Amino acid sequence: MASSSLSNLMLAIHEKKTSSVDLYRPLRNYVTFTYSEREAQLIDDDLETLKQLRSDIERVSDPSPAARRDLLISYYKVLCLVETRFPISPDKDHVNAVSFVWYDAFKQKHKATQQNIHLEKAAVLFNLGASYSQIGLGHDRTTVDGRRQASHAFMAAAGAFAHLRDNESIKATIGPSTTVDVSVECVGMLERLMVAQAQECVFENTIAKGSTPGVSAKIARQVGIFYEEALSALIISPLKDHFDKGWISHVQLKAALFYGEACFRYGKELHEKEEIAEEIARLRSGASRLAEAKKSSRGAPAQLIEAMNTLESSINGNLDRAVKENDRVYLMRVPSPSSLSPLPAFSMVKPMNMTDILDASKEKMFSILVPDSSAKALSRYTEMVDDVIRTQAERLQQASELTRVRLKEMDLPDSILAVDGNSALPVDLKEDVEAVQISGGPAGLEAELQQLRDLKRVNQELLVHTEELLQKEATEDSQFRSQFGTRWTRPQSSTLTKNLQDRLNRFAANLKQAGESDVKIERSVRDNSALMSILDRRPIESAVPTLARPIMSLDATEDAIVGTLKQSLRQLENLGAQRAGLEDMLKEMKRKDDILPKLMTITGSYEDMFRKEISKYDHICEDISQNIEVQEQLLMQIQAQNEEFSTIFNLEDYKASKEKCYKQIQAAIMKYREIKENINEGLKFYVTLQDAITNVKQQCSDFVMTRSIQCRDMIEDVQRQMSGLSFQDHRSSGPYPSVHQPTASSPPPPPETQNPSHPHPHAPYYRPPEQMSRPGYSIPPYGPPPPYHTPHGQAPQPYPPQAQQQPHPSWQQGSYYDPQGQQPRPPYPGQSPYQPPHQGGGYYRQ
Repeated sequence: MASSSLSNLMLAIHEKKTSSVDLYRPLRNYVTFTYSEREAQLIDDDLETLKQLRSDIERVSDPSPAARRDLLISYYKVLCLVETRFPISPDKDHVNAVSFVWYDAFKQKHKATQQNIHLEKAAVLFNLGASYSQIGLGHDRTTVDGRRQASHAFMAAAGAFAHLRDNESIKATIGPSTTVDVSVECVGMLERLMVAQAQECVFENTIAKGSTPGVSAKIARQVGIFYEEALSALIISPLKDHFDKGWISHVQLKAALFYGEACFRYGKELHEKEEIAEEIARLRSGASRLAEAKKSSRGAPAQLIEAMNTLESSINGNLDRAVKENDRVYLMRVPSPSSLSPLPAFSMVKPMNMTDILDASKEKMFSILVPDSSAKALSRYTEMVDDVIRTQAERLQQASELTRVRLKEMDLPDSILAVDGNSALPVDLKEDVEAVQISGGPAGLEAELQQLRDLKRVNQELLVHTEELLQKEATEDSQFRSQFGTRWTRPQSSTLTKNLQDRLNRFAANLKQAGESDVKIERSVRDNSALMSILDRRPIESAVPTLARPIMSLDATEDAIVGTLKQSLRQLENLGAQRAGLEDMLKEMKRKDDILPKLMTITGSYEDMFRKEISKYDHICEDISQNIEVQEQLLMQIQAQNEEFSTIFNLEDYKASKEKCYKQIQAAIMKYREIKENINEGLKFYVTLQDAITNVKQQCSDFVMTRSIQCRDMIEDVQRQMSGLSFQDHRSSGPYPSVHQPTASSPPPPPETQNPSHPHPHAPYYRPPEQMSRPGYSIPPYGPPPPYHTPHGQAPQPYPPQAQQQPHPSWQQGSYYDPQGQQPRPPYPGQSPYQPPHQGGGYYRQ
C-alpha cells in the first residue's frame, strides 16, 4: 500500500515551438484574386481573428495550461475552416506563400517546414495533448478529487494524441521535412502513456477507498499493461534514440512496479482463498520482475526507486509467510511462473473522444467563401448519398420484418425452445404474474387474512371498552340517585348518552356485517387455492407444459431434426445482426463523407467526381443484396425443417395444452386480483372504523370525566343542604344558589339540563365539554356513521328519524361534520364496495 503513495510521479509533455508566419496577407490576396475585393473586405475581420490566434499560439501570453488548451481548441477549429476554403500548397493557383515551421518537442534542433496545413493542424493537436497533460500534472494528486480530475485530464490528453494519430499524422509527415514527434508511432506511444497515468490515478483512488485486493489487483495490472505498451514503442525505431534515457527508465520502472503491485494484491486474494501454492508463484513472479527492472534503473528518480524497494519488501514479507505456511500446513506443489495464466486486468479509462470538442461545423468564419457552384454541387451529392442510404435502409427493414412474420407463422423459436424445457410466457402475461408474485402471491393471502382478523378483534375490543365506560358511569349515577332521592337533580346518564349509545350500536352492526364479509373472503381463498397455486410457481415458466419427445422413435432422427433447425435459426440470427451492422456502416460512411474540399478545388466536371465518390457505397449495397438473398433461401430451408419437426413432435397438441395453461394462469390472476382487492377494502374499512371508534371513545371518556367532576360537586352540595347550612352561607361559599322555583321572568335553563326542581339554572351540574377547562375541544355529533353498506341510491342516515336532534353549535367543528351536506361525515367511504354477504356488488363477487 505504501508504494502507491511513493510512486505518484508522472510525466507531462512540453509543447512544440514554432516560428512566426503571416497568414493574413497571403489569404487575403487569394480571396481577392479568386473571388473579388468585396469578398476580401467582408472576411477581413475573420482574417484579423485568424492572425491574432496564430500570434497567440506563437507566444505564451497566458501561461495557464487551461487557457492554452482553450486557445488551441479555438485555433484548431479555425484551421478546419481554412482548410476547406484556402488550398495551401506549392501549386501556382493555391496559397503558395505560406510555410509552416514547427520544431520537434523532444529534439528541438529538428524542425519541419511545409506548405501544408496538415502540419499546422498536427502541431496544434500535439500541443493540445501536451496542455491536457500539464493540466493533469497540475492537480493535487494527494486527494481523491484531485486524482479524479487528473485522470480526466490525462484521458483528454490521450484523446488529443489519438485524434492526431487517426486524422493528421500521416498527412503531416508527407514530404522530406518532417519531425518524429507527430509521427504515428510517437503519438500512439504518448496516447498509451497518458491512459496509463489516468489508470494509475484510478488505482490510487481504489487503494484510498479500501477496495478488495482482487479489484485493486485488476486495476493495477491494467496500469502495468498500458505502461508496457508505451515501453514497447519506446524501445524500437523510430523512438528508441529519440527520447532521453530518463523517459525510458521511468516507463520501464512504472511497468514493473505495477506488475509487482498486481502480483502483491492478487496474492492477498489467493491467501484469503487458501490457494497458497499459486500465491507463492505470483509473489515470486512479482519480486523477480522488480529485481530485474532495478538493474536498469540508472538515472531513474529516487522516488520511483524508493517505491519499488518498499513494494519489494512487502512482497518478500508475504512470500516468506506463505512459504512457511505451505511447508507446515498445506504442502502444495508450487507451479512454475510460466504455467500461470495471465493476471486478470480491468481498464477504467479510455482516450476521450475529441470529435465533439474539435467540431468546427458551427463556426461562422469564412462562411461567405463557399462558391455557389460548389454549394449546389455539394447539395446534389448529399441528395444522391441520402437516396442510396434510404433505399438500402428500406430493404434492410423489409427483410427484418419478413423474418419476424415468417417465424411467427411457424411458431419459432418458441417451439424449438420448448423442446429443451425453455418455454416462455407472452410478455404481458409474464409481467402480470411477476406483479402478483412481487405483491406476495397466493401464499401471502393468509397473512393478509390474519391482518383482517386482528383489526376486527382490535375494533371489537375498543368498542367493548367504550361501552363499559358509559355503563360504569350510568351505574354510579343510578346508585347516587337511589341514595339521595329527589335531592339528586342532575339529568340521568341515559338521557345524555343516547346519541353515543346509538353510534356505538351502529359500529357494532358494521362490525358484524364486516365479519360476515370476511368469512366469505376466507371461503373464496380456500375454494380457489388450487386454481391460484399456479401463481406461486417460480419461475412461472415451469408451469408451462414442455414439448414432449415422441414416445416411440423408429429411426431416432428427432435429435438430428432439432439440431439442424437450431443451426438454421442461429444462421438467421447472424444474418439479422449483419444487417444492423451494414446499416451502421452506411451511416458512418456518410458521416465521414466530406467532399467539400475537393469540390472547392476541382476544375473539371462534377459528374465524373460524383460517379467516383458515390461508388464508395457500392460494396455495402452488394453486401446488403447478398444478405437478403441468403436470408430468403434460409427461410425456405427453415420452413421445410419446421414442417418435419412439427409432424414428429405433434406440435398441434402442444400448442393446445400451452394455450390451456395460459388461460389457467389468466384466470388465476383475475381471481387473485379480485380477492386481493376485497382484502384491501376490508383492511381500509377496519382502519377507518378504528379511527371512528377511537374518536367516540375519547368523547365518552371526556363525558365520564365531566360527570365525575359534577358528581363530586353535587355530593358536596347535597351534603351541605342536609347538614342545615344557611342559604346565605351556601350562596357565599358554593357555586350553587338555594333551591327555589323559577319565576316567570327567570330565563329557562338549557334544554339539556332543564329540571323544575333544580335550584341552579345558571350553573348546571352537567356542562357540555366545550364549557370545560379544555380549550379547543369540540364534540362531533353523537350519531353513528352510516352503515357498512348504503343501499344504492339512498343517502346515509346518521340517526333514526324519530331520534334526530339539532346538533350543538360547537359540533360543527367536529371531525365528522360535513358543513356543505349538513350530514355527519362517515369515517370510511359511504359507497364503499365492501358489502355484507347478502348484498351483491364490488366487494363480494359471486
